Amino acid sequence: MVNVFPKLSETFIAWELAELQRRGVEVRILSLRQPTEQLRQEIVTEASLGERVVYDPREFRAALREFQPELLHAHFATEPAAAARELAAELQVPFTFTAHGYDIYRKPPADFAHRAGAASAVITVSEANARYIAKTFGVPAAHIHVIPCGVDGERFSPRGERLEPPHVVCVARLKPVKNLGLLLEACAALQARGVEFRCVLVGEGPCRDDLEAMRARLGLGQVLELTGATKQDGVLAWWRGATIAALTSTSEGMPVCLMEAAACGVPAVATAVGGIPELIEDGVTGFLTAPGDAGRFAAALERLLRDPDLVARLGAAARRRAEERFSLTRQVDGLLALWAELAGVGARR
Repeated sequence: MVNVFPKLSETFIAWELAELQRRGVEVRILSLRQPTEQLRQEIVTEASLGERVVYDPREFRAALREFQPELLHAHFATEPAAAARELAAELQVPFTFTAHGYDIYRKPPADFAHRAGAASAVITVSEANARYIAKTFGVPAAHIHVIPCGVDGERFSPRGERLEPPHVVCVARLKPVKNLGLLLEACAALQARGVEFRCVLVGEGPCRDDLEAMRARLGLGQVLELTGATKQDGVLAWWRGATIAALTSTSEGMPVCLMEAAACGVPAVATAVGGIPELIEDGVTGFLTAPGDAGRFAAALERLLRDPDLVARLGAAARRRAEERFSLTRQVDGLLALWAELAGVGARR
């Protein structure tokens, strides 16, 4: 159960579904809304996921009665979790939901605790999220399972030459929570110091006009590019050409974009919010800075841009960490183990 499928900024859902199918799990996708984006990620077509989507909520019950699921799962604690809870009760099967980020910190449902209590388990993507859910909503820690999203390390892997001059790449929705003005301020500081680089913002969103105006005001027209929405093959090409991954958010769950960068051997400079410190080991796979501090962010970028050997060392460590902790295989292993246990419990009731 999801809000919209497919969605460019939620590729992790499509990859999860594709991997489940690859392992022989039958899936059906219930999407509360029709997609409005013209672009679709390649994996949606490759795995024929579009053929498994039901879009009309009036048809959900009939589709599920025919499919006879052993368990329902929702992505996000918002409307999808509420809908899954209702349908699971009618079908008398367990349901779980994954809480990611905005649905925990910025727009949590008022009855989060009740939804969590009705679920057979709550999944979230970082230890930071789990602590916040337990403290803020009173959900017992034992009821929360931390299973980070994962990336396909075969597809997301280092290949080819890095772009010259060195490229700082940020893959993000152009939204206020990403605080991308801070990245532009850091770029202006680097340009003033004579550092040779290019910066690329890959993504689309409501802040585009403000960012374009800021680019002009700071005189960054020759060093900063806004690509707009990009399919995953395009994102992969940017990561393989990047020297540094950057993320300036004020709030995050566990950003998949930084996992993709790490899998491609790209060290990151990012703000130490949410689950990011679990993803980036400061000084080992990248650098962490306090949110809102453009000066320190620029200094961390400059340190890497002026030291190719450091970039190579941190990038190799980032790749190893991604393979060990944030693989798609590891993610789906964790989900299937939990769901098998819960479906067995449901069958015994």
